[in-house]
Amino acid sequence: MYADDQTRQTQLSALRRQAGSADRRILLTGATVVTMDPATGVLDKGDVLIEGDVIAAVGPDLRAGGDHAGTVVLDASGCVITPGFVDTHRHAWEAQLRRIMPDVDDLAGYVTSTLLGIAPVYRPSDMYTGTRLAALTALDSGITTMLDFSHNSRTAEHSDAAVRALLDTGIRGVHAAMAPHFGDWDKQWPADLTRLHDTYRSDLLTFRLACLATDEIAGPALAYGPELARTARELGIGVSVDAVFGTASSRAVLDWERAGLLGPEVTLIHATGLTDGAWQAIGRTGTTIALAPTSDAQIGLESAIPAVDEALAVGVRPGLSIDVEVALASDMFTQMRALHAIQRMRAVNAVYGSDREPSRIGVHDVLDFATLQGARTNGLADVTGSLTPGKQADLLVIRAEDVNNMPLNDAVGTVVLGSDPRNIDTVFVAGQVRKWNGRLLDVDLAALREEVTASRDHILAAAA
Repeated sequence: MYADDQTRQTQLSALRRQAGSADRRILLTGATVVTMDPATGVLDKGDVLIEGDVIAAVGPDLRAGGDHAGTVVLDASGCVITPGFVDTHRHAWEAQLRRIMPDVDDLAGYVTSTLLGIAPVYRPSDMYTGTRLAALTALDSGITTMLDFSHNSRTAEHSDAAVRALLDTGIRGVHAAMAPHFGDWDKQWPADLTRLHDTYRSDLLTFRLACLATDEIAGPALAYGPELARTARELGIGVSVDAVFGTASSRAVLDWERAGLLGPEVTLIHATGLTDGAWQAIGRTGTTIALAPTSDAQIGLESAIPAVDEALAVGVRPGLSIDVEVALASDMFTQMRALHAIQRMRAVNAVYGSDREPSRIGVHDVLDFATLQGARTNGLADVTGSLTPGKQADLLVIRAEDVNNMPLNDAVGTVVLGSDPRNIDTVFVAGQVRKWNGRLLDVDLAALREEVTASRDHILAAAA
C-alpha cells in the first residue's frame, strides 16, 4: 500500500463506486498475512480476497486462478494484513473526559469522580458524542469490533443516542446496556433492552446485558443473578459482568455456578484477586474472561495483576479491553504490550533464584487474545476475529516498511511490539473501507473537535 497518492485516490474511488454491492470483489495481494486461524497460520506472501462483506479466500497468488475482471486489486506488498482487533469492554460514553485523571489513585477515586460526580449530568447528546468519539478512535487504531459497556443509560433517549453513535461510525458494535450506578434515571433498564434489540439489531450491531458482579458499589439491582440472567436468555443475548474482583466476587462466581448462571455466553471482566475455587468454576463452565491489562495495573484493581495466568491455568483464553479512557490509553497495541510485559515479568520473577523455567506467554498469544479470543468473548467467534473464509471481512493493512517497523523480520512481533495506529494504512469492516491511506474516512475532524470540546465543557460546568 505504498503507491503514490494519485493511485491511492483512484483505488479509493473504485472501492466507493462498488460500496454496498454484494458482488463487489477486492483482492489484496503480496502481503504477509497473519490469519490468526490455527489451520492457516501466517503466509509470508499471500493474498486475501473479499467478496461483498465476507472473506472469500486466503492463500498465495489468488490471481492465478479464476476470473478477476472487475475486481479492485490492491498491492499490499510491504504490509502485514491481520484481523481487526476486538475490544471486549469499553465505557465509550466517557471519551470526552479522556485522561482527565491520569494518575487516579484507585477504583473509589474513579467511581466517586466519574460515576457519582459527572455521569448524572450527561445529556443524550453527550452520550452520542462520547460514544462516537470512542468508536472513531477505535477504528483509527485498528479496533474493528468494540463492546460498549454503556452504564449511563438514564433514559431511553440516552440509550438510543449511544446505539446511533455506533451505527453512524460503521464499527462492528456490541451495545452492552446497564443502568447508571448513581443519580436519577427512568428505571427503564433492563426492560428497555427488548426495544433496543428489536429496533436496532443488525449485521453490524449486536446487544448484551451489562451488570456488576456484586451489590458493593451500586446496590443489588445492578448485580448479576437469576433475574438478569433470565432477561438475557429470553432475548438470546450474552451477559457482560463488570467489577469482578476479590473475595465477594469469588463467592458470587460459586453461587452463579450452583445456580447454572455461568457459561460461554457470560463474560467476567477484570477477574483480579479471585480465589482458586472461583477460577475452577470459571474453567468448568467455559465462562469467558475480558482482561483490562492497563486498568488492572494502573488503577490497582484488587491484586493489580492482569489475571492471564489464572485464566490460562483453567483453560480459558481471555479477550482484551480498553476500559476507561478517563485514565487509560485508547488503543489495543498498548493493551497487548502491557499484558505481554507484565506476564513475562511475573513469570520470571516467580522462578528467580531457582532452577525452574519461567512459563511465559508470547506475542502470538497476546495477538490471539486481541483478535480471535476477543471475538469469542463477545459472542462473535463465527463472525470475526480471524481471516477465515466465510467470516466477515474485518481486517487491517499495517505498513511494515515504515521507519519504526522496517525491516520486516517477524510479522507477529512487528504487529504487537513495533506498530502503532500511525502504521495502520487501511481498515475494512464488513468489507467497507473505514480508514484509507492512514486517514479515517467520512469524518470532519474540525467539526468533531468542536462537538467534543463543547460537550466536555458543558459536562464539566454542569457537574461543578
